[in-house]
Amino acid sequence: MSPAYCSKMNTVMSIKAYLLYSVIWIILLSSCSRKTSEGRPSPLALDSTQLAFSSVSIAYSSPGVKERKIWGDLVPYGNIWRTGANEATVFSTSKPIHIQNELLPAGKYSVFTIPDSQKWTIIFNEEWDQWGAYNYDESKNALTIQIEPDIVKEYQERLKFYFEDNQLVFHWEYLRFALNLTE
Repeated sequence: MSPAYCSKMNTVMSIKAYLLYSVIWIILLSSCSRKTSEGRPSPLALDSTQLAFSSVSIAYSSPGVKERKIWGDLVPYGNIWRTGANEATVFSTSKPIHIQNELLPAGKYSVFTIPDSQKWTIIFNEEWDQWGAYNYDESKNALTIQIEPDIVKEYQERLKFYFEDNQLVFHWEYLRFALNLTE
C-alpha cells in the first residue's frame, strides 16, 4: 500500500471515529438532560399558542403545593419572585403584543412577580436567560403591570401557565389570574 493510500484511510477512519464519538455524546447528553428534567421536583413545562396576531409561548418550572402554605410563606409577599422554580419563567412573542392594554415588543422575556395579598405586580424583563431572581435587574424591565388575582374553588397542585381565549392564565393552589393578550 502506498503512503498516500494509508494517509487517506487514516483520515477516513479518523472522521468515522469522530462522528461515532459525537453521536454517542449527543445521545448521552440528551439522555441526561431528559432524566434531569423529568426527575426534578419542579418539572419543566411549556405552553404555546398561535394567536391571530402573534405566536406566543411560556416555559417554566412547575413546583407543587405539597401541603405547604404558599402565599405569604413559601412565596413571601412584597418580594420579587421568579414565578415558578429553578430557571426564570420565559415568555416569548413573535410580534409586538399588548398585555392588559400595555405594549410588549416582540422577543423573549423573563416573567417575575411581586405577590401581595391584594394586588400583584407582573414584570416582563429583558434578561430572560437567568436562574431564579438572584440577578434580577429592574432597569431591564420591558413591561410592568398591576393585577388583582382571583381566589377560585378549583385546586391546582402544580403551578400552571396556559393560554386560553387570548389570555395567559396562571393558576396555583387556589390563586388564579389571567392576562389579556391583544394586537
